[in-house]
Amino acid sequence: MGDLQVFFFPMMSQGHMIPTLDIAKLFAARNGVKSTIITTPLNAHVFTKAIEEANHSGINISLRTIKFPTAEVGLPTDCKSFDLLTSDDMIANFFKAIAMFQDQLEQILQECCPDCLVADLFFPWTTESVGKFTIPRIVFHGISFFALCASENMRLYKPQKTVLSDDEPFVIPNLPHQIKLMRMQLPDHDRQEDMTNFSRVVEKLNEAELRSYRVIVNSFYELEPDYVENILGRRAWHIGPVSLCNKETKDKAHRGKEASINEHECLKWHNLKKPNSVIYICFGSVVDFPSS
Repeated sequence: MGDLQVFFFPMMSQGHMIPTLDIAKLFAARNGVKSTIITTPLNAHVFTKAIEEANHSGINISLRTIKFPTAEVGLPTDCKSFDLLTSDDMIANFFKAIAMFQDQLEQILQECCPDCLVADLFFPWTTESVGKFTIPRIVFHGISFFALCASENMRLYKPQKTVLSDDEPFVIPNLPHQIKLMRMQLPDHDRQEDMTNFSRVVEKLNEAELRSYRVIVNSFYELEPDYVENILGRRAWHIGPVSLCNKETKDKAHRGKEASINEHECLKWHNLKKPNSVIYICFGSVVDFPSS
């Protein structure tokens, strides 16, 4: 019996590719497991250096590339990741291009016969693809159990429709704690009465996820135990924080975009602050704040 072959297929976005790389390393660090990451040629550089380092240390990871059909959907040829999109039309075309991955992925699955596919939440059609080859699909979520529970209950119960104004608070039902929001805090697709294109996408994501084998979440039980146990029918594994697989400074440096400031400058600024006075907030790679 050969190595267990696990394939990973992340969304082309920094916040999805980086943790997927870490998860692939965690899997491959186990005896008898080989990880393969599938991505596009323009995103291969995100993985290549880290994969070389992993292979040098005896961790078996490889890379497969598939064509991203930008021209077929009217996207610029250099459009390589979600965080580079600048309009709603580009987002719609990006998702059209993603759906066109299906034939290429199925060719790889037929050729390689992996034991499992860990596919991003945003590739719902992979549930259908793996079914053709009797391969289990595990869904990767880039968010926490708390966020999963809150967003699912928002989708199921739509508490935002019970209030009369955008600034009137409402409670998200059936959560372990009382969480209040206002409509003005919600994304556009959750504020509108009728189904939007994105709302339909979310429905497809949820349907495909519920038909998948498991869900893995980059979190850990001690951080949010009440929400791990409140995951609404999902068979979920908490495997985080996956970034802890990077023990060496050089391993941490080979992940994602180059920072605007170096580690020394960041720590120097931090050390000038009073104890317990600094809060770290990450808005993700997609958020783009205006200069104002």
